[in-house]
Amino acid sequence: MTATEAPTLPIGAAFDRMPFSRRHVLIALALFIAFVIESWEQLALVYVSGDLGPAFGIDEAGIGVVLSAVAFGMIPGVLVWGPLADRIGRKPTAFWSLLAYGVIAFASAFAPNLATLVALRVGSGLALAGVYTITFPLFLELLPTRHRGRAAVYLSIGWPIGMLAAIAASVTLGGLGWHVVVIASAAAGLWAFAIRAWVPESPYWLAARGRQEEARAVLRTLGSPDAEATFTMAGTVASGRVGNPMDLLRGRLARITVLMLALNFVFNWGYWGLQTWLPTLLQAKGLSLSASLGFAALSALMMIPGYVSASLLTGRFGRKKVFLFYVVAAVLGGLWFATASSLPGLYLGNFVLSFFSLGAWGVWNTWNGEFYPTALRGTGYSWATASQLVATTVAPSAVGALLAHATGFTATMLVINAFMVATALLAVPLPETEGRELE
Repeated sequence: MTATEAPTLPIGAAFDRMPFSRRHVLIALALFIAFVIESWEQLALVYVSGDLGPAFGIDEAGIGVVLSAVAFGMIPGVLVWGPLADRIGRKPTAFWSLLAYGVIAFASAFAPNLATLVALRVGSGLALAGVYTITFPLFLELLPTRHRGRAAVYLSIGWPIGMLAAIAASVTLGGLGWHVVVIASAAAGLWAFAIRAWVPESPYWLAARGRQEEARAVLRTLGSPDAEATFTMAGTVASGRVGNPMDLLRGRLARITVLMLALNFVFNWGYWGLQTWLPTLLQAKGLSLSASLGFAALSALMMIPGYVSASLLTGRFGRKKVFLFYVVAAVLGGLWFATASSLPGLYLGNFVLSFFSLGAWGVWNTWNGEFYPTALRGTGYSWATASQLVATTVAPSAVGALLAHATGFTATMLVINAFMVATALLAVPLPETEGRELE
């Protein structure tokens, strides 16, 4: 069939009959490890944070600043990398971002003082923001339509795997000092070369830029039976507006954007406010440091079946219903954890919280990437990520301030849990996207 005889299709239709192939498995592996690295970087120092106090002569508030520094750097980073990914492509964004992160993280291991450490961690966050922003949009744009929800939720399992890796590093390497843990983080930046080798550019992005033959070539490698078509784009892409942040606040997208930004903030505040200070909160309940790390590891393990169950359910019941059910169940788990009067109660309450909150995150990571057309997907996801990161930056210091003023375990947990309630309320007006072609 020649180009002139080829049918004309929306680019999304090329994914409707596409099988899930071995190439998709390789892509999933490359991006899964990238997400593990993202999780690792944000959590590795949490579990060896006790080493930072003596090393730099700082208290809990100062440690909170160090822990928040990566997220602080990622906030402007995602706002730059997201629109850039809409302009230069998803793949080069992921590659150069992860590689630059590795270089800067390596330098931070040799910081001579607190100011330099914080500055370099801000810089590593600025670099990491690119791959952090584009991992899910790129994966969504390479998946068959009917497998998109399930596969993308599985990608989210990289988060608890990164948590487990960070905990394992604190146990095996922590005795050597925080420097060694940071060097291990820097080495992970070499994974950028695996992404460059295994992950193709998004056909959606290629078609949007008029690179039809390159889009067809990628679709052939992905096994699409409609790879020889001529592809069309709709909406913002057709008008030539690519990566313009103001388009997020125009027309039907304005309401979605406002809700999406608010939900990302409160959801991440509730999650991060707990995770950052979980070892300290548990020690306040009488657990030793080693016992609290074991507790955190078991909690991370409980996240994995939460993701798997959400993945199985989202294709059947849709993004919204599964997300709402899981968030409400997480709220109940949080109440149980906050009011537990015994060690078994603490374990069971936090296991319920971990199972359902991270299952909800798996659905949200997918759902959040499906609201916008290709011309704005990277930009929209970058705004979403920025909102999350504002919460990630604020939450450790806010919870640290609560603890410093002796608010107490139960009151602190109830404050954190209130943000989960707000998450459920904000999700109600958002549109369902299960089974729809990406624009």
